[in-house]
Amino acid sequence: MTADNEMDIKEAFQRAQKGHNNKAKLVASLKSRYNKLEDKTLFHEEFVHCLKYAMIVYKREPAVENVIEFVARFATSFQSPPKAEEEDQEEEEDEDDHPFLSFIFNFLLESHKANSHAVRFRACQLINKLLGSMAENAQIDDDLFDHIHQAMLVRVTDKFPNVRIQAALAMTRLQQPKDPDCPTINAYMLILDNDSNAEVRRAVLSCIAMSPQTLPKVLKRTRDIKENVRKLAYQVLADKVHIRALTIAQRVSLLQQGLHDISESVREVVCTCLLPAWLGRLDGNIIEMLHRLDVENCAQTALETLRAIFKYKTNEEILQDRVQLDSRKLIPVDSLTCENVLYWRALCEFIKAKGDEGDEMLEQVLPDAATYADYLYGYLRAVPVLSEEQRADFSQLELVMTREFISQQLIYLIRCLDTNEEGGRKRVLAVLQEMLALPQTTSSLVSLLTEKMLTLIPDDHRRIQIVAEIISDVREPIMEASMPVDENESRRQQIQLAEVKVRIMEAKQTLEDCITAQEFSRAAELKDSITELENRRNQIVQEIAQSSQPADKESCTEKNDPDTLLRCLTMCAELLKQISLKTRIGPTISALMSSLVLPSIANSHPAVRNMAVVCLGTCTLHSKDLAKTHMVLLLQIAQLDEVKIRISALRAIIDLLLTFGFQLLSETAASQTAPPTQSPDRQEDAPAVANENQELSEDTAQSILVMLSEFLDSEVSDLRTETAEGLAKLMYTGRISSAKMLSRLVLLWYNPVTEDDTHLRHCLGVFFQLYARESRAHQEVVEESFLLTVRTLMNAPATSPLAEVDVSNVVELLVELTRPSVLIKPSAKTEEVCVHDYLAVRICGEMLKDPTAPEVRLYAKTLSNLELSREETVRKDLQTLLQELVQVVKDRVCLRALEKMLCQLVNSREQAKLLSSSALQPLDVNADEAAAEDPSKSAKRGKRGQRKVSTAKGARKQSRRAESSDESDGENVPESVHMVRPSRRAKTAALEKTKMDLSKLINQEANVS
Repeated sequence: MTADNEMDIKEAFQRAQKGHNNKAKLVASLKSRYNKLEDKTLFHEEFVHCLKYAMIVYKREPAVENVIEFVARFATSFQSPPKAEEEDQEEEEDEDDHPFLSFIFNFLLESHKANSHAVRFRACQLINKLLGSMAENAQIDDDLFDHIHQAMLVRVTDKFPNVRIQAALAMTRLQQPKDPDCPTINAYMLILDNDSNAEVRRAVLSCIAMSPQTLPKVLKRTRDIKENVRKLAYQVLADKVHIRALTIAQRVSLLQQGLHDISESVREVVCTCLLPAWLGRLDGNIIEMLHRLDVENCAQTALETLRAIFKYKTNEEILQDRVQLDSRKLIPVDSLTCENVLYWRALCEFIKAKGDEGDEMLEQVLPDAATYADYLYGYLRAVPVLSEEQRADFSQLELVMTREFISQQLIYLIRCLDTNEEGGRKRVLAVLQEMLALPQTTSSLVSLLTEKMLTLIPDDHRRIQIVAEIISDVREPIMEASMPVDENESRRQQIQLAEVKVRIMEAKQTLEDCITAQEFSRAAELKDSITELENRRNQIVQEIAQSSQPADKESCTEKNDPDTLLRCLTMCAELLKQISLKTRIGPTISALMSSLVLPSIANSHPAVRNMAVVCLGTCTLHSKDLAKTHMVLLLQIAQLDEVKIRISALRAIIDLLLTFGFQLLSETAASQTAPPTQSPDRQEDAPAVANENQELSEDTAQSILVMLSEFLDSEVSDLRTETAEGLAKLMYTGRISSAKMLSRLVLLWYNPVTEDDTHLRHCLGVFFQLYARESRAHQEVVEESFLLTVRTLMNAPATSPLAEVDVSNVVELLVELTRPSVLIKPSAKTEEVCVHDYLAVRICGEMLKDPTAPEVRLYAKTLSNLELSREETVRKDLQTLLQELVQVVKDRVCLRALEKMLCQLVNSREQAKLLSSSALQPLDVNADEAAAEDPSKSAKRGKRGQRKVSTAKGARKQSRRAESSDESDGENVPESVHMVRPSRRAKTAALEKTKMDLSKLINQEANVS
């Protein structure tokens, strides 16, 4: 053998480090040398000696990675493929495991317990490479399998994430999906649920085998906190899981979460991987996929899915995949299903959204407006109305529900029609009006029909007129009046008719006898009597006919049954939603209010009352006078009626407060108590009347705040959620500024009782961030709520759910919300007093009240997390307070934290002095001169710096004020501090100009609670 064919081990390792070398040749050369050796022990020892140099390197160096790859290839090159089935089993067993391969595995299994995390990492990595490099049908010894399995199960709990990743990857081929007690799969599921490292979870996701046991764990990772994990979870589901293996609820949940994910890359994976994979397994049949989603119960998700599919298709592919339309560009009525009508709607809406580009395409999938109106009218007329007995039959009920769903989708398609042409628009409008007036139109379609009709009418006054006419036709239909038939009179007429007929028959018989007897004079008399009797008979017959026919009259009868009232109120509510808020309440709407809405509030049917409250609340938004008139009624309904109706009334109250503010309450009180005339003699009593009105308005506002506060403690989750959302809106818009209410919302967010209320948690989570970032005034409210919240949590009894809340987590949230850096428009002045300065003073004052309290340690930790400003006066005050705390606090942990913060304050002051003596010296001189010329400003500055320190100890207040005014330097500019932190009097004046002063109400609220 030449030197090229045989190679030294050291040289092979040196060449393997370089990526350009052909590792196959290196493996072949080294293997050739190995096969010639009779004693393999020295080779094994030297090979492992060279390998150890690579195994002590933890960093993913390219040279080391190349060596690891070379070792794996060389070791697995000795693996012989399994023998054919016809060969003897003994021959197979003789060649199962090569000595070198077994030696390498044993060495790695001995090394996996090393103290060095680098060695553990490389050992697991090599085992992973070795098992991965083996053939797909390779076999290893059972004992070796067990040893590898046990070692990797230990390493997946390693402290270092990279070790856990390689151990998890190494167990890929050790899984037994059919075994419900497989240790590897159990370890994988445990990692997916509990491992804190996202990359470890990703590694397990990439290699876990799919089974009914592991599928729920993979589905759960689609809601992982990390974007990359969610993305890989969807990829794994697309590659490994058939759509039929998922339940309908799981499919819908995957699409809902994936298409609304906050990450664009995750949404792209759902659209480009998951949906095409599902379609591919269904042979590209979109209708079949919609059938798998149960579109009747998740129409919105199905629509979003179809839009995502259309988004990645060309115009030609979209038109090629369209539903089967007839020559009129309509789906035949007999072929309409929930799936194809929803697909038709989604297709038309997607093409319509393209604008001018899609007009030509839309003409190929949708007829003209008049043709579609006749098609819609024919289908809606055919929807049956079930009686109470028929509703008990589930099959008939299901059929009607299906037809109603199809009707809804056909109505939605109206928005895609070209209604610019006058004739088509009038036809569509006429069909919608007629369907709304028909008694057999189902109530579920009334709101949608009204909405589509109003979109075709641009003028608000014409909208009001048309809807009022339809409501009048529905509630007071024109009917033909028929006289009631008297049964006695009818029987009497029938008897008279029978008597006349008998007499006619008898007279005719006598007439024949007289003619036979040739008594012609007698016959002439009988003939005249017969004529009279026949006339009498005809008269009676005519009377009977007239009495049985209805009279030619019309009458209007008012219908007050629940179905009719609900239909009328639904149309009225939709009208009030569609018209502009600037449109004045005219006589027509006033008549509807007096004749329909207000009487329905006292109706016994809950659905009618609820819709009447919705109408009342929406109507009051259009008129401030109506709002003042009916505010008390809405407040009563919000407290006394059923839950659903209370929620509707609560929404109306919140909307009124958001629109008109709490001034609405003061004006209501003034209008109720104001005298009709104001004579000159009574002008002296005007201040007293004004004070009385103000007290009444405050009482009303107080009652609303108390009511909302009670609703936050309600056991009804929907009412609690609606109240919290309403309070969040009122606080964010500035209608309410209450630290007490904010504290209640924070406690509600952390309360374990609301853990399952995802809407409440999401709403408040977004509100806290937006509220605190909006302005510094909002951060001050958060700061004022800090101690209220902490005290409530610390004093919560053991039986309260609040006892389970982590107080440190709440404190971290409040500290983060009050950081100056989170403001949308942070101040450019770094030396001005920030909210954290005042929070630090509050915390120090609270600690001085009771230095032995258990929460002192929490307060000390919080102080070290605050972002304090460079304002010199505040730092001096904090230093004084901290020195007092160091003297009275006995807890060692608190003492260390306080001493550390005290040192930081001293060091920062020394640095500030150095800066002021160099770069800022001219500025300081001017500031000192200004302070000397106007000592009143210096005095005011000292008071303002000490405004909150007074909470600590009153005896030291005067001395600290003097110290602050004497030692303050020029950096403490009074004007800048005044702009940032105005006095209480200035704040009160500003509140009076913008909104009602709620300070008294807040104090009363605190006393009440």
